[in-house]
Amino acid sequence: MDWQMVLVAVTLVVMLATLATGRFGTDIVMMGVLGVFLLTGILTPKEAFAGFSNAGLLTVAFLYVVATGLQETGAMSLLTQRFLGRPRTTLQAQARIAGPVAVLSAVLNNTPIVAMFMPVIRELSRRAQIPAGQLFMPLSFAAILGGCCTLIGTSTNLVVYSLINTHNAEHPDAPLETMGLWTLAPVGIPIAVVGIAYMLLFARRLLRSGDRGEAPAEEMRQYVTAMRVEPGGAAVGKTIEHAGLRHLPGLFLTRIDRATETVVAVGPDEVLREGDTLVFAGALESVVDLQKLKGLTPVTDDAEPEHYRPKMKLIEAVISQASPLVGRTIRDAEIRTRYGAAVIAVHRLGHRLRGRIGDIVLRPGDTLLLEAEPGFEKRYRTSASFHLVSTLEGAATPRHDRAWIAIAVLLLLVIFMSAGELPLVGELPEVVVAMVAAGLMIVCRCCTGPQARAGIEWPVLLVIGTSFGLGKAMEVSGLAGYAAHFVAEAAGSYGPAVLLALCYVVTLGFTILISNNAAAALMFPIALGVAGEAVLPFMPFALAIAFGASLEFMTPLGYQTNLMVMGPGGYRYADYLRFGGPLTVLAGVTAVTGLCLRYGLGF
Repeated sequence: MDWQMVLVAVTLVVMLATLATGRFGTDIVMMGVLGVFLLTGILTPKEAFAGFSNAGLLTVAFLYVVATGLQETGAMSLLTQRFLGRPRTTLQAQARIAGPVAVLSAVLNNTPIVAMFMPVIRELSRRAQIPAGQLFMPLSFAAILGGCCTLIGTSTNLVVYSLINTHNAEHPDAPLETMGLWTLAPVGIPIAVVGIAYMLLFARRLLRSGDRGEAPAEEMRQYVTAMRVEPGGAAVGKTIEHAGLRHLPGLFLTRIDRATETVVAVGPDEVLREGDTLVFAGALESVVDLQKLKGLTPVTDDAEPEHYRPKMKLIEAVISQASPLVGRTIRDAEIRTRYGAAVIAVHRLGHRLRGRIGDIVLRPGDTLLLEAEPGFEKRYRTSASFHLVSTLEGAATPRHDRAWIAIAVLLLLVIFMSAGELPLVGELPEVVVAMVAAGLMIVCRCCTGPQARAGIEWPVLLVIGTSFGLGKAMEVSGLAGYAAHFVAEAAGSYGPAVLLALCYVVTLGFTILISNNAAAALMFPIALGVAGEAVLPFMPFALAIAFGASLEFMTPLGYQTNLMVMGPGGYRYADYLRFGGPLTVLAGVTAVTGLCLRYGLGF
């Protein structure tokens, strides 16, 4: 071993150890390692940064924009509300989550899918009184399983795809078989079916039934808010039950105000009419969710909103002692004129506010939920009118009128990626299709440019781009060839299936320590060398890397979505090991067996 090989090996071991501590971000550590290889001359700048112009990385970025468009239009709720419905048992809830999530994750990157589903699952947990711990881990696992069914289901698959294309560009005389949209499906779909069946059978026994939960209703900040039924809107003519306004989690419909009457005891069969004003009392999170319902508009002073609501933000502001608003009703305070904001809801500690929103007389300490332009917090955070001003995440309301446009763009994305050769156009690369779909989301106003940029997970893209340089360092230093020769010598006599299983297990081990994309990039040159030494086709080894880098369920570190649900689900490390450990083994056995049968590798 020469000095370059030793340096690369030692640096990668240090990188793995550093990442395993969890004290530093994966993107920062990997960029540092890439810097070491640049400074020592192991990599040239062109080799180190080639990954950042890779088609796979750009495809992931464009898919994030597509997912943002689906989220900002409320298309996710439109796609899932019929599937989720009102489950009566934990098993029904888990089944209704797993199916839609796995299907959507097959055609969109699973990280934004989980991000979009988390508020839906949180609401489902509250509404159906099902412990959050029984739902959030199945959400993450279903997304991971669905992502293994197609090329665009997860960024890891696109990393392997891009590595193959990069190798083919550098070695045109000996090209590798490339991956298509459905290359993973013959093995990925059985893995998903087996994994979902396992979750439905064992989740209720192996997952914790208790969760951290929410504060009791009497301890929550109780806001009062009013919503008007839009003329010709989706809620007109529906009963309270059918409009989804009965048994709202954390909310109570206190009355309905009409021009001729006030309905106090609102029953589930009460039919909504145009112009009805629905008065609610409830927790902040539930009031925010209420703003996103299609067909309802917030009411403050009996005036219709004069702004386009999807551009607005929801903001909490606490009235100060010296505020000029103190002692004035909300209507007389002219908050819309003075501050460019509309009062959506009001909270007063220890008091249940009654009457119309516009008639409430403001006091010091009252908390207002405002709908305002994005720059409101910056303008008024030091104002004498308010003690505290904080902006809530997301837009005030989805762009409901664009939901079907977003769904149509998603369908076109899947169709064009599946079609291959097209008349007059020829073959469209995945990155071109994803770019056009992302552009359509912005042009059709499914999301704005700033929302599209904010929806991209830049640290994930940094990890993907950097991982190509690390794999290149292993290749040019000779470390990848040395490791491949060692593996082939040690296990080659046991047959192709053992070699394939060994590559899968090593990839899985890397994934436990570092990110899945980095694990795939590190294993690619090793697996390429193993397949070459054993004179075997490389595609089953490429798929083993893709599956092994994704199907790690026994730690929250193996996949980003596992970390995302750890807090909301109230999980500990032991929960992942207890429920995810058997699933990791089951998925691995299914993957290796399926690959051997698919590609004719003997056991």
